[in-house]
Amino acid sequence: MTLSPDELKELTHRCRPGAQARALRAMGIEHKVRPDGSVAVLRSHVEGQMGAPNDTRQPAAWEPNWSAA
Repeated sequence: MTLSPDELKELTHRCRPGAQARALRAMGIEHKVRPDGSVAVLRSHVEGQMGAPNDTRQPAAWEPNWSAA
C-alpha cells in the first residue's frame, strides 16, 4: 500500500523525512507526513507517476483488418 522506508530512501536519495518530503514535492509526488514525522507515499501513486502500468492484464492479440480497403 505504501512505500517501505528503504524504497522511500531509494526514490528520494534522502534519509531524513524533511529532506524526503522536499524531494517528493520537487518530483510532484503526493505524500503525507505522519504524526511521528515519517513520510507516507502510496505505491500506486508512484507507479502512476513513474509510468508503471496499473493494469497487468495481457493486451488483446492484434490482427490486421482484412476487410479494409
